[in-house]
Amino acid sequence: MLAKLHTFSLLGIDALPVEVEVDVSPAAMPKVILVGLPEAAVKESIHRIERALVNSGYVRPQNRVVINLAPAELPKQAASFDLPIALGLLAASEQLDSDTFDRYTAVGELALDGSTRPIKGALSMAMAAAQNGARGIVVPSANAHEAAVVEGLEVIAVDSLTQATAFFADQLPIEPTPSRLDELFDQLGGYEVDFADVRGQEMAKRAITLAAAGGHNLLMIGPPGSGKTMLAKRVPTILPSLSAEESIETSRIYSALGKLPDGKPLLARRPHRTPHHTISNAGLVGGGSIPSPGEISLAHNGVLFLDELPEFNRQTLEVLRQPLEDGHVSICRALRSTDFPADFMLIASLNPCPCGYRNDSRRDCHCSIPQVERYMSKISGPLLDRIDLQIEVPAVSFNELSAAADGTDSRSMQQQVSTARSCQTERFAKSKSRTNAQMSSRELRETCTLDTPCHKLLEQSVDRLGLSARAHDKVLRVARTIADVDGADSIDVEHISEAINYRMLDRQFWS
Repeated sequence: MLAKLHTFSLLGIDALPVEVEVDVSPAAMPKVILVGLPEAAVKESIHRIERALVNSGYVRPQNRVVINLAPAELPKQAASFDLPIALGLLAASEQLDSDTFDRYTAVGELALDGSTRPIKGALSMAMAAAQNGARGIVVPSANAHEAAVVEGLEVIAVDSLTQATAFFADQLPIEPTPSRLDELFDQLGGYEVDFADVRGQEMAKRAITLAAAGGHNLLMIGPPGSGKTMLAKRVPTILPSLSAEESIETSRIYSALGKLPDGKPLLARRPHRTPHHTISNAGLVGGGSIPSPGEISLAHNGVLFLDELPEFNRQTLEVLRQPLEDGHVSICRALRSTDFPADFMLIASLNPCPCGYRNDSRRDCHCSIPQVERYMSKISGPLLDRIDLQIEVPAVSFNELSAAADGTDSRSMQQQVSTARSCQTERFAKSKSRTNAQMSSRELRETCTLDTPCHKLLEQSVDRLGLSARAHDKVLRVARTIADVDGADSIDVEHISEAINYRMLDRQFWS
């Protein structure tokens, strides 16, 4: 007898539909043949499935069994095929009679005792099931809340193969797991840190407010202990709250990698990723023989913080150039090419020299000019060109550290960010751009018109600092954001002047 079920295979972060065909026919010797380009984890599943059937009280087919995973050219990996193959074996051996296989898809890994185990990518699979018109999806109980984030789809949670069999046989009604989007955002959307914790650094907070308001990249330069890491860690607290669409888009990346925290089926806060400087190219942007996302994709819709930027391998930093411009990364291999989202806000920090105390009035720096130049040479000009705001974060004085009054807090900074983002939402209502940092060249010319004094000031600065065409556009984008934060309709001289002051590394800071 032939049985057919629907399931999914994870490729990158996308779930692709797979049809499981199981045929049981009489033969002199029992034999199981698995075809359809299965990887090692799927090939090994046959022994696991057979013991799960027997230990769940079913009879292992003693005939010739052919299991086909279609389409045949798609590689099948991971253990999420256990449950659909087991159900197919039961149906093909006439131990299960069901007319709901065409309305429900099934995914899940099985233990030897027949219980279900969680899988990776349940959210992507639920999204694909909804897009393909399925009524529902049967998943392990541990993945139910994650898959239930997708509205309009019945998510059936099962603890064992026996439960799944009883559900498909219409012997056990199981209530769909409810979607709790609003409840999850209320529970998980808060932050434990606040900018009020950072003493002093009001100029740095102003620059961070502008970066968050316009979605700009930021570079902080300062001695050790000046608060660069504390500032960067608190940036998500002033960014706009994640929308439901952004949250699902980001959560599916974590789901595909199995990185969703326990008890958190959905990311309700913007991600903040801080990779170590020893990270590889593939670890940062993604890669592998079967491409998987890297840190820049895990930071999608959030913040990527690179601490001690010159300590990173130069080649590793160079691979950031294309994702910073495009908001996505393409991983190309001989057999396939995969696109991953990578729309993140880059924040980087570095010391002014190898010892860290150059230009610090309280400490002596013994680094020579060649040492400083060698230290900075790891950061290329094209990469610096893509960083909109470059600021100095000086050491904090004792009076500021011991002050009783708190500094600017996250709430007041977020209000300024919200005001500016509202202006940009209205400005780009008919455009693909969402923030000033994403403005196209045409939108830049239409939005950032300058009067004669502003034009003259920008011309002088470009000639004096030797700004590239990209840096010129970055200055205009930052000036537009400053005007939005200040509530101004047009760009004034003070906005251009402040934006130019944020190009620290173009002002020969190291000479």
